[in-house]
Amino acid sequence: MTAAARLPRALRPFGSRQYRLLTAALAASLLSAGAWIVSAVWQVVELGGTPVDLSFVAVGSSLGLVLAVLFGGVAADRIPQRRILLTVEVVRGVAFSVAAVLAATGLIEVWHLAVLSFVLGLADGFFYPAYSAWLPAILPEGQLLAANGIEGVLRPSVMNAAGPAVASALIAVQGPWLAFAVIAGLQVVAAAVLGVMRTTPVRRVIDGPPVHPVRQTFVDLRDGFAYLLRTKWLLATLIFSILLVFVIMGPIEVLLPFAVKDQTGGGAGAFALALAAFGVGGAVGSLAVASMRLPRRYLTLMILAWGFGCLPLAIIGFTSWLWVMVVALFICGLLFSGASVVWGTLLQRRVPPAMLGRVSSLDFFVSLALMPISMAVAGPVGEWIGIAPAFLIAGLVSPVLAIGTLALARLGKDELAHPLDAMVDAEPVTGAGAAAGFESPVDEPHDRGDSPGETGARV
Repeated sequence: MTAAARLPRALRPFGSRQYRLLTAALAASLLSAGAWIVSAVWQVVELGGTPVDLSFVAVGSSLGLVLAVLFGGVAADRIPQRRILLTVEVVRGVAFSVAAVLAATGLIEVWHLAVLSFVLGLADGFFYPAYSAWLPAILPEGQLLAANGIEGVLRPSVMNAAGPAVASALIAVQGPWLAFAVIAGLQVVAAAVLGVMRTTPVRRVIDGPPVHPVRQTFVDLRDGFAYLLRTKWLLATLIFSILLVFVIMGPIEVLLPFAVKDQTGGGAGAFALALAAFGVGGAVGSLAVASMRLPRRYLTLMILAWGFGCLPLAIIGFTSWLWVMVVALFICGLLFSGASVVWGTLLQRRVPPAMLGRVSSLDFFVSLALMPISMAVAGPVGEWIGIAPAFLIAGLVSPVLAIGTLALARLGKDELAHPLDAMVDAEPVTGAGAAAGFESPVDEPHDRGDSPGETGARV
C-alpha cells in the first residue's frame, strides 16, 4: 500500500508533490483575495462611500470576470495551465501594489478601486478555467472529489475567514493601505510556488490546416457553447445558477457590510466575522462531502442544497444581533460549498478532457453573467425598499428556483443512468483512456466536443 493510499480519503491528493505545491499557491492567492474584499470595502467606507459606491466597485470585479472568463477557457485548453496561473498571480500582485501606494499616499478614490477590481476580475477570468482544467491532469480520477473538497475547505476558510481576519487586523493597526501591501506580498509567494512546479502538457491535440488564432478562438467558443446546449444536465444547472446568482450576489456583496454596520453597530471586525462564519461553514461542508462517496442523486441534492442553503439569508435584514447573522451565514456556507464540491467533480468526471477548460469557463460565464447587474442594482434597491426586504427576497426566491429547476428539467433519470461514485465498478464513468484524454467519458453520447480535426489526445 502506498503512502497516499494510507491517508484518509479526503487527504489522499496530498500524496502528490505537484498537488501540494498547487495547493500552497492556491492558499496564498485565496488569502490575498479574502483580505482584498474587506480592505476594499472599508476603504470605500473610509472615503465616505454609500451602497451605490460599493456597487460601483463590486461591478468592476464581476464585469472583468464575465468579460474574460470565456477567453480564459479557450486559453486553458491551448496553453499549459501553469503558465496561465503564474501570469495571473503576477498581475494580481501588481494591482494590489498599486492600491497600496495610492492608499498610503492618500490619493486613492472610489474609481481607482473600481478600475483595480476590474483588472482583478479579468485575472480571475483566466485563473478559474486554468485551475479546473489542470487538476485532472495532475491527479488520478479517484482523487478528484477529495481535491475539490480540499479546495472547498480552503476557499471559504482562507478567503472568507482567514483573509478578512488578517485584513481587519491590519486595518485596525494602520489602515487599508497596510492590508493592500501585505496581500501584494502574498502574491509573490503564490507566484514563487508556481514557479517551481512542473509544466503539464495540455491534454489536447489540434490537427488540420493552420487557422488564424482569432478565428480559432471563436471556433473554440462555438464548440463550447454547442456542447453546453446539447448537454441537458449542464444546461439546466447553469440556467438555475444564473438566476440564483442574480438573486443572492447583490445583497451578499453590496448590502451585507451595511447590514452589519447599521443593524449591529459593528465595524470591519464584525464584517470579517460575518464573512468568516460563511467561510467556516463552507469548510465544514466541503470536508464532509470530500470524506464521503458521491451521492447517488447528486444532481437533485446539489441543486436543493444550493437553493435551500440560501434560505437563511431571509433573516439577515431583520436582526440586530450579530450572532444571528453569523449562524445564518454559517448554514449558507455549509450547504453552498458542499454542493459546489459535487459540482466541480461532476464537471471533471463527465466533461471530455479536451473540452474541460472551455466548459469550466462557460460555467463561470453563464452562472455569473447577471452578477454585475445584481451588484449594480443591489445598492439602489437596498436604498429604495430597504435592506431587510432585499435579503428577504433573496432568501425566499432561492429555494423556489431550485424546486422549479428540478420539476422542469427532470434530471432524475440522467443522474441514475450516470453514477459518479468511483466505487461503482460495474458502470465506470470514465476509464483510464478518458482520464488520459485519449477517449471521451463512456457515459456521454457525444463527440469529442472539438472541431473535426481535434482528437482530444494528450500532447
